[in-house]
Amino acid sequence: MSPERSSWVPQIGNRDKPVYLAIADAIADDVRAGRLVPGQRLPPQRQLAERMGIDFTTVSRAYVEARHRGLVDARVGQGTFVRAPSATDRGGEGRSLAAATRVIDMTMNQPPLPASPVLLGRLREGMAAVVKRLEPRDMLHYPGVGDAQEDRAAGTAWLAARLPNVPVERLLVTPGTQGALLALLTALTRPGDTVCAEALTYPGFKAIAGQLGLRVVGVPMDGEGLDPVALRHALARHRPKALYCIPTFHNPTTATLPLERRHAVVAAAQEHGVPIIEDDVYGPLPANPPPPLAALAPEGVYHIAGLAKCLSPMLRIAYVVSPDARQTLRVAAAQRGTTLMASPLSAAIARRWIEDGTAGAVLDAIRAEAMARRALAESILPVDRIDTKPEAFHLWLRLPESWSRGEFTAHLRMRGIAAVGSDAFATTPDTPDALRICLGAAADREATRQVLGIVADALDQLPSSAGVII
Repeated sequence: MSPERSSWVPQIGNRDKPVYLAIADAIADDVRAGRLVPGQRLPPQRQLAERMGIDFTTVSRAYVEARHRGLVDARVGQGTFVRAPSATDRGGEGRSLAAATRVIDMTMNQPPLPASPVLLGRLREGMAAVVKRLEPRDMLHYPGVGDAQEDRAAGTAWLAARLPNVPVERLLVTPGTQGALLALLTALTRPGDTVCAEALTYPGFKAIAGQLGLRVVGVPMDGEGLDPVALRHALARHRPKALYCIPTFHNPTTATLPLERRHAVVAAAQEHGVPIIEDDVYGPLPANPPPPLAALAPEGVYHIAGLAKCLSPMLRIAYVVSPDARQTLRVAAAQRGTTLMASPLSAAIARRWIEDGTAGAVLDAIRAEAMARRALAESILPVDRIDTKPEAFHLWLRLPESWSRGEFTAHLRMRGIAAVGSDAFATTPDTPDALRICLGAAADREATRQVLGIVADALDQLPSSAGVII
């Protein structure tokens, strides 16, 4: 492989992070895999921007990020070259490729690990019991109708506290929230259609909308979430096929729609005949949550109850409640054409945990640990710059004017913390300088305290004094 070759193009896929971080990650991945070798010249920034169809600034920030990680060297008048690891790098110290792989990854918002060994033991025992009951036929055949009905019944039991008396005919078991969104958007839209979402929204929704050829229109929001007046204007002007929203512990801001505003959002959607896709993945976390939109208008809301944030991300299970049995069949047909079905093993484990009370105990433990870590955050970070809720395990950090979101995330990455800036969530051009801090990423409270201390120290510095190139 010629060290002068400059035809490399990063494969970034649909990563849940800003493009510049995804490019830097791709450099690290390709160095590890041998697709990039020491001394190899990367494409000029403007050339790579044109190849990828992105702006020059994004590529420039990606190269700066890769330089901060010790992946590349920039030579004035010559270009950017893959860096040869030094002895220090191989020893695991300094800003090296090895160090770049040992970051605390806050790019995925995961629940904090409960501190109870007994409870974690219950989780293992429940999983083992499900596997032990499997017959050879079960392992080599698709599940029968009876199994699916049992899984649906478990879903209605899990939802009973939030959505009581849901008939099993209205519930579908899907492979996680992402699978639910794919099935719902496939069923409700066609390429070229418009869908509405909050001005800041879940990046996974943006990724699926992009893959399906949908246009996403962002609706303004404030500290209480989606603005109903702005929503009415957007629905009238753009005539979307669906509205996607996260009413409780909004991702990334944790804003929670109060009851009066929930009624207003539902009324606006009904007035314009627009179905609502309600992502309630964080809904079980608050001790006293407002009712879901699906409880206020069951005839116009598709409710997604994912288990990733309140039970286990490993299961990849979400329950979808449709307005009626006919719509459930429609979504089920879309699921068969995309992901086919949820994993029967994961669904069975979820059913076991729900039926024997383990799921409820885990939810309580996650809620308690989230509250403890949130209290740590409020004691360490400036409270006037963070938005969060008592039981939430993520917070929204609004940066001082001295920092841009790109500079701040690059600075944290140099110190072993990977976080996501507001670009990843934005659906409108007006993007605030802010980032999401995930309190569940660190292994325990002491590690969380250390991470928050690094973030707090950075807020007190200027980019130049922190070693960030400006």
